[in-house]
Amino acid sequence: MNIFHIVGARPNFMKVAPVLNALRERENVVQTLVHTGQHYDVNMSDVFFQQLGIPAPDVNLAVGSGSHAKQTAEIMIRLEPVVLERQPDIVLVYGDVNSTVATALVCAKLGVKIGHVEAGLRSFDRTMPEEINRLVTDQLADLLFTPSEDGDENLRREGIPAEKIFRVGNVMIDSLVRLLPAAQKTLVPTTRTEGLPERYALVTLHRPANVDDSVRLKGILESLLEVNRDLAVVFPAHPRTRKRIEEFGLDRGQLRVVDPLPYVEFLGLQSRATVVITDSGGIQEESTYLGIPCLTVRENTERPVTVSMGTNVLVGRDPEKLRRELSRVLAGKAKQGTVPPLWDGHAGERIADIMVGQPRMKAVI
Repeated sequence: MNIFHIVGARPNFMKVAPVLNALRERENVVQTLVHTGQHYDVNMSDVFFQQLGIPAPDVNLAVGSGSHAKQTAEIMIRLEPVVLERQPDIVLVYGDVNSTVATALVCAKLGVKIGHVEAGLRSFDRTMPEEINRLVTDQLADLLFTPSEDGDENLRREGIPAEKIFRVGNVMIDSLVRLLPAAQKTLVPTTRTEGLPERYALVTLHRPANVDDSVRLKGILESLLEVNRDLAVVFPAHPRTRKRIEEFGLDRGQLRVVDPLPYVEFLGLQSRATVVITDSGGIQEESTYLGIPCLTVRENTERPVTVSMGTNVLVGRDPEKLRRELSRVLAGKAKQGTVPPLWDGHAGERIADIMVGQPRMKAVI
């Protein structure tokens, strides 16, 4: 069996690693890793690949940044001849980035089977480009691997046949489980976070709705400066976010703004944090597994299981709600959560079993 894996951004790396590793243990499987280059930072990407044990990509399309239309179109143009030449039996796509929907469109038109890892997630907010990517990809996919029960329900409601849907668990948690022991051994403080106190808030922001609007970003920074009075704020800033802070001339005061961190180092910081403040979907999941309180500065989430079962609280654009929930955390009254079913470090193995038709562990349908 000839299997393609398509990745395009760092969150994809954490998702592809467990599936690649599990399929290495199967007989008669040939794997090809294609990096679209949608997001590519030579320093950070190479470190992520090394830490996750991912081989160098077999193909790098080197697409680079651009508008959603330009980037999606460029991926389609560069990927089609690779698929035609190498003739994969099935192509696996991950998450909800532009590389995912572009690949799904190419393969559907060429008649190549598609598997979508992390299928069925919905924010029900079509102003988010990622929501469009999720909806289109799931309609085109032949195998839909969901991380939680809400994903199954969303797909069935949208008319996806039940026989295409496989609840396998969360592949990002596979990577977390495997690397958490190493992450917890990373020394803090590090050179990037020298003088880090025992208690701190870990912050990540990158969503355009939060960082591309000067008024919105100013309000978030002001809220974080208030947080910093009671709890040190560590802020590994996405390049887009750092650029906007500088463009808008915003005051970051005493916030500890640091460069983006490799996966293991970031996971170490996250596992020790008093609270996480974020707009990232993946971090909502990781903090739920780790039992770390998570305050999400979004009005909605495509990962509602982190709210219904986990430690996640949506604070939206309400600074007062952010302050109130933070006070609960500092008072020892943070929301308590549980780990969702099948978030056990074996999702990649379940996917591999289904792919090769040798199920040692039955998926939930």
